[in-house]
Amino acid sequence: MYFLQSDVSKLMFIGSIGMITLAIGIIVFVIMHQRKVIRYHIQMKTLEAEKQQLLLNASIKFQEEERQRIAADLHDDAGPLLATARLYLNENLVNLDKPAQLQNIFSAKQIIDDAILLIRNISHSLMPPTLKNFGLETATTDLFQKISASGSMNASARFHDYRLRLHSEQELLLFRIIQELINNILKHSNSGFIHLTQNANANFMYIRIHHDGKGIVQAEFDKLSQMSQGLGLKNIASRLRLLKGRILFEIDASHTYYKITMEIPKV
Repeated sequence: MYFLQSDVSKLMFIGSIGMITLAIGIIVFVIMHQRKVIRYHIQMKTLEAEKQQLLLNASIKFQEEERQRIAADLHDDAGPLLATARLYLNENLVNLDKPAQLQNIFSAKQIIDDAILLIRNISHSLMPPTLKNFGLETATTDLFQKISASGSMNASARFHDYRLRLHSEQELLLFRIIQELINNILKHSNSGFIHLTQNANANFMYIRIHHDGKGIVQAEFDKLSQMSQGLGLKNIASRLRLLKGRILFEIDASHTYYKITMEIPKV
């Protein structure tokens, strides 16, 4: 009887040790798991911060390149024109005879007109007049009509739900995204057709571009937009961030055409 009670006590002791060990093991596992989860969240936040920094850097680089291009155009083209016009209108003009004065004034006027046209073209590159005066629908439709008129491919754009215009800054950002996407398709896809459609619901506007050339899917866009040479795609991503929008690159199930979908929240 004594040995039986002793065996029971030993079994209870061993069982208690086993329960405690199991409990400790569970606690250790939970703690380790929580630490892994915390490290994972920290890594995700770090990656997200790095991604946002890349987008910001791309936006800043794009703006700086735009400034440098404008400065170069003004320095290399507008500067010499105005300097030449000044030569015709120097202080010796009053000492010339009447025909020579008129000729100098006429020549200076022609040069100044050229400078005005140059500056107007630079201004139009910053804010296309069609976009400014008539909005995104007209500017986009006009862009596609020009592509189609070239005879290189079949191009069309249809807006179905654009009764209320976006803010001018939003329209410009979205138009530049469309231009960049179209430029990439024209340069790299060898497409036969390219079509754009616009729809909207109460909360979002959707712009979809279809083409039958060589394209990319979302994983490729995400990868290329992180690379240093993918400035155009980085610009698309940074502009979409400013619009608080999303973009999706995909291929049709039949593998006959690619589709790009942009989702832009209404403000």
